[in-house]
Amino acid sequence: MTVAAIPVDQRVIGIDSRRFASVEKALVELITNSDDSYSREEGSGEPASGRIEITYERHLSGAIIEVTDQAEGMSFARASSILSYGGAHSPLSRGEGNARGYFGRGLKQAVFGLGHGWIETVRDGRLTRIDLFRDEAAGYLFDDHGGDRPVTEADRHRLGIEENGTRATVVVDNPNATISHYRTVVRAIADNVYLREVLARRPVSLVHVRAGREIERSDRVRFQEPPAQVLIGPDRMETLTCQGETYDYSVTLKRALGVDLTLKGDERTNGLVVVSGPAVLDCHFFEHENQVGTEYLFGTVRCAALIEKLGQGQPIISDEREGLNHKHPFVVALSQAVSKILSAYVAIEREKLRHIERASTSDRTGHMIDQLLRRMSETAVRDLGIADPSPPGEGPVHGGPRAADPMRFTTPFYYRRPGHPFRISLLVDPDVLDGGAVQIEHTLPASMHLDPEPTTTAIDQPAGVRRLEWTVVADAPHTRGEITARSGRYWAWCEVVASDEASHSHPAAPAQHAGRNGRPASHTGRRSTRDHGADLFAGYELRHLHNELDRAVYSPDERKILINTGAPTVQLYLDGRGHFRDSARLLLAELFLDVIAGELAYRLVRGAGTGDDAEAYRQAKQNIIRRYGADVHRSFA
Repeated sequence: MTVAAIPVDQRVIGIDSRRFASVEKALVELITNSDDSYSREEGSGEPASGRIEITYERHLSGAIIEVTDQAEGMSFARASSILSYGGAHSPLSRGEGNARGYFGRGLKQAVFGLGHGWIETVRDGRLTRIDLFRDEAAGYLFDDHGGDRPVTEADRHRLGIEENGTRATVVVDNPNATISHYRTVVRAIADNVYLREVLARRPVSLVHVRAGREIERSDRVRFQEPPAQVLIGPDRMETLTCQGETYDYSVTLKRALGVDLTLKGDERTNGLVVVSGPAVLDCHFFEHENQVGTEYLFGTVRCAALIEKLGQGQPIISDEREGLNHKHPFVVALSQAVSKILSAYVAIEREKLRHIERASTSDRTGHMIDQLLRRMSETAVRDLGIADPSPPGEGPVHGGPRAADPMRFTTPFYYRRPGHPFRISLLVDPDVLDGGAVQIEHTLPASMHLDPEPTTTAIDQPAGVRRLEWTVVADAPHTRGEITARSGRYWAWCEVVASDEASHSHPAAPAQHAGRNGRPASHTGRRSTRDHGADLFAGYELRHLHNELDRAVYSPDERKILINTGAPTVQLYLDGRGHFRDSARLLLAELFLDVIAGELAYRLVRGAGTGDDAEAYRQAKQNIIRRYGADVHRSFA
């Protein structure tokens, strides 16, 4: 038995292994190794089944992966040579075929990145096993068991290898590795960019094992290409010139129809898959990478010269094996040639964006905006006294009488002694609210109790003002809480404070002056209107305003902030699917702040009777920006 250190700088193995602490990445390496072995068999004229079977046994904090092929297998000497490290030791660099393992790192990355494992390989009736593991000092070791031995029928039955072949086993015990579910692994393999060519020519299947028993088995794993329109090709032949020599390559370009593509990661469906020989080397749009107009485009570039130059030792692939090396002269020439062909199609897609009528934000960004608009609507009433958010010219906006309030608390401020129950009342008018429901939100300390617990309450009862009531008890003094009621665009708010200084007698609620049909009449200036109102900023849209000047405006009729998709600076942050990029939230913060501050300032100066005073408006807007600007920007963080 021979136990020794892997013959390479241990730090290099550690760095490489950390990049592969993923079940999916490890499987890519093991599957492509099997495919390379089959390719060498086929290249020598031998028949090859091409079957690759993966066994996956998942545990709570670990997993066992086995990848088995029926390919050429390895002799003891050949298996030992895979322990060497680097491109000089790969089959491709030795001229032994066109396999992709130029860097000679795949197997060891897969094993050490996830934990430990071993390789068992059968060749010409001999069985070789090599174990890869780490010692207590975290050194990278191997055990070759002193050599090979004759293979037995029991060995063949256990491994499932009929003639020649190899099984690689990985025990996933790295605590930093994600233990994926079986079906997640199946889907990840089917969609992986670097396996698409393999899956097209090899029958790959996955077996789910639990406690040594087969639970389920996948059908042949295949990549399902999205429905698409062919724009170039398929496989249209082109030529490029580099350093005085001419090379052939082919291009296929398609546009997805009715589906969104995955734009990033190993499961990317957008982009051009770069194929050379049997290998996928990258997925990229070359000079158009990450540009607007490529979001629905995908296809392939096939160039045999890439892998030929790789075999000659040229650094066609980046040192990190993360795609093509875009500093290499041949890759630069290929990139320029392909990009020139793509330019017209990307331009067409980009032009479509100029006419997008509606755009959208992600759910998370949308939620941030909704929260901001709700907060600023309440700020308009509470802090600034803009009591009626009706459109300009349709009534008062700052103090003064207003129409009957369809929802309000009987008082906006409850100042009560601790230990004494008191009642909070909310008045709602179903006719004005037009049905729906009242949602109650509260922020109360643990020492303040609300009974019954507020729930969403339907308000589709017959006409007439309804009263919703709760009992509150505060156990401790010097505590405060808030209760907010919302229904559609209307809301009401009250503050609850517990203090030993409060009156022993609960004060009566402000008088209600009856109006027509028994409804409350409009309030006079004696009662604050800052505890209730309607949303001034009821929503937002990314909408084409058919001009390039306005980046964002306020629509008083809709009570919405409209972001103009026709503005050039806004279009820069829209992708071809009409989605606003999350990375451009800073622009949204600036646009919302400008529109909100402008609308609030306009209503303030109009309410003060100085609506035509440009300097008063400018000063009011600047004051609002200074007061709320940081909060608006934090909303998009």
